[in-house]
Amino acid sequence: MNLKDKLLSDMKEAMKSKDSLKLGTIRSVISAVKNQEIDLRKDLGEDEIYAIISREVKKRKEAANLYEQGKRLELKDKEVQEMEVLQSYLPEQVSEDSLRQRIEEVITETGAKGMQDFGKIMKTLVPEFKGKADNALIKELVNEYLN
Repeated sequence: MNLKDKLLSDMKEAMKSKDSLKLGTIRSVISAVKNQEIDLRKDLGEDEIYAIISREVKKRKEAANLYEQGKRLELKDKEVQEMEVLQSYLPEQVSEDSLRQRIEEVITETGAKGMQDFGKIMKTLVPEFKGKADNALIKELVNEYLN
């Protein structure tokens, strides 16, 4: 079963079980996927759907932080719950330790000396960890190693 079919199947299950939070979250992702398909005039592949889900997770994370700053904890909790639903569709996230290990390997392989080699390292790491690690975390760790 591909990811798109899984989303549709889970949406039907959420309807049957009357899980409004999960239903609304999945509907928003399916809507984003369909809009992207209409814009590109083609069916999206798994990687493209993962990218959309990652983008939706990022939106929820940012919204949760803003709600927390605004002392709107009930809205923050809703965003966090939606984020958890979405993360269940993403591939297993890489641990920070294994990410650090791979960054060290790439720095050694490329012979990176400082921040001038930042782009070279990111060019290698980002495609490798697409959907498996947050790009902001990768950037933060690479900065840490190069400084």
